[in-house]
Amino acid sequence: MNIREEIAGKIQGDILDSPEIIRRYSRDTSIFTRTPSLVVAPKNADDISALVKIVAEKKAAGENVSLTGRSAGTDMSGGSLTDSIVVSFTEHMNSLVALRDTEADVEPGMYYRDFEKETLGKKGVILPSYPASRELCAIGGIVSNNSGGELTLRYGKTERYVRALDVVLSDGSKATIRPLSFTELEEKKKEQTFEGKMYRDVSNLIEVNKQEIASAKPSVTKNSAGYSLWNVVDEEKKTFDLTQLIVGSQGTLAMVTRATLGLVRVPPERAMLVVFMKDLDTLPEIVRRVMLSKPESFESYDDQTFGLAVRFIPQIIGHLGLVKMVQLGLAFLPEMWAVLTGGIPKLVLMAEFAEDTHEEALSKAREAEAALRDMHVQTKVAKSPAQIAKYWTIRRESFRLLRKNMKGLYAAPFIDDIVVHPNDYPTFLPELNELIKGHKFIYTIAGHIGDGNFHIIPLENMSDPEARAEIVDLMPKVYKLVAKYKGSITGEHNDGIVRTPYLPLMFSPKIIELFEETKNIFDPQDIFNPGKKVRGSVADIEKYILTHS
Repeated sequence: MNIREEIAGKIQGDILDSPEIIRRYSRDTSIFTRTPSLVVAPKNADDISALVKIVAEKKAAGENVSLTGRSAGTDMSGGSLTDSIVVSFTEHMNSLVALRDTEADVEPGMYYRDFEKETLGKKGVILPSYPASRELCAIGGIVSNNSGGELTLRYGKTERYVRALDVVLSDGSKATIRPLSFTELEEKKKEQTFEGKMYRDVSNLIEVNKQEIASAKPSVTKNSAGYSLWNVVDEEKKTFDLTQLIVGSQGTLAMVTRATLGLVRVPPERAMLVVFMKDLDTLPEIVRRVMLSKPESFESYDDQTFGLAVRFIPQIIGHLGLVKMVQLGLAFLPEMWAVLTGGIPKLVLMAEFAEDTHEEALSKAREAEAALRDMHVQTKVAKSPAQIAKYWTIRRESFRLLRKNMKGLYAAPFIDDIVVHPNDYPTFLPELNELIKGHKFIYTIAGHIGDGNFHIIPLENMSDPEARAEIVDLMPKVYKLVAKYKGSITGEHNDGIVRTPYLPLMFSPKIIELFEETKNIFDPQDIFNPGKKVRGSVADIEKYILTHS
């Protein structure tokens, strides 16, 4: 009996292996293509448990088989790609199981847009760590990548909101992972189960390597690189929390079947300070002054993004409905005039202030604007929802615009998520520009300027061997520069195929070894999403990189 027949006989869910399905699941939004052997859509946690047990048995018998979880497939690192079995959650495991005042239990295949509609509509609360792909992504990816986005500046990343995770472990057993008190930890360690051994081994690893782990914690505000060993033990709260390892692990440690997530009420009224910069010399000081007024989000995009947005206004606003389309179209008139008269800024900064009343939000925006009066930069306070919406539309739509509208070119995320300290902007940004300018591609830069998190999206002709070679050449140079400034090579998008080989540029050999040990503790047979977070290579990048746009 082959593995397809064996799986079909033991699960309630679907096995999807038509050529069209296989082709669809061989891509995400990364620069890679990788063809799975099978796609399984489980109905529930029991299906996943049965699936893991089958694969564990096959693996023990020497077969090269593995499981890679996938939700919406919006991953930009190749994290959801495999040449073995994809476990797809969006078909069946896509429900909001329970909703309380400030918490929700949700399955990984639920789209974020549907989740927020439920939580906001029924309780007036949201999960604030959604990424820019909020209309496309699903909860499983948000948890697996430890996602962040435009609200991270005030509210933090997904790791802050995970209260508990129902998981299937690599022996097929089911467990609920949550923060444990130190007393509860000691009791858990006594259990003669795979889960009990997991707690014993991780606890010992962290205790023996306590100083090395503490010193390895990235000092920038955002990081999704490696395994967050430094977040497991909270001495202040007296807790031991393995959810902090599973969040951001890209499904390499366990298969998440349900997440309990904390939710927050976000103030309803907004105003925005927009800063138009002709050069970047004063950027750190502008960021410092604006941050004193405590914006909810502080974003940016560059002149390339600005120009593309104006060029593709009809495509941006055409799906909004007549009234919104007219409102947004009229709001864009000043930007269209700026392009026609050559007045495109080098960088546009957007600081949005959220408060309970419009007057409070407007007051904060004006306070931040007043702090910049002697900086000789052009500013504007956007007061109405339509004025604010146009700037967010440019920022949020830039990657989609590039992917869909640049004929013959592919928006290639490979240096797309770097994080540095804002104080290093004056020296880091010129060095970064020096590295990039020697390459032929055009690119856009958007980012979370308040966090020091930049998304650089080059446009490449992936059919050109020179373009593919350029990608492999440039990545380590950019990541070495980021490491030089004690930054992170990924703040939100995670490691996947694209960054796993470069983790040694950011972490010491000992920490890389500890990441390997962590993987071995949770998944000794390497069943879950192999080659991501540990044991990835540049050869993987070269093997799976797209060969056409």
